[in-house]
Amino acid sequence: MPFFSRLHSVFGPSRRQRHPLARALSLVIGIAVLGVLLVFGLVVASVLLLGGAMVLALRQWNRARKPASAAAPTRQPEVLEGEFVVLHQSRHHAAR
Repeated sequence: MPFFSRLHSVFGPSRRQRHPLARALSLVIGIAVLGVLLVFGLVVASVLLLGGAMVLALRQWNRARKPASAAAPTRQPEVLEGEFVVLHQSRHHAAR
């Protein structure tokens, strides 16, 4: 039990209330603080969710309102753009 004796020396004696009314009052206050923090967290989460939903809705609405001519030009899906190097079969086997 040396661990607990060190904890007791670090934190000092506990300050638990001995009076039953004081203990009940501190319990009620603690529960009230936890409730306030829970409600605050739920409000923040709901504001973030609603804000994100509004941003997504505005993006979709703006994308739907754009005329077809302003959209990116359509490309053939089978064409890959880029620079390519042709490897000859004889050099490819020699490099291994």
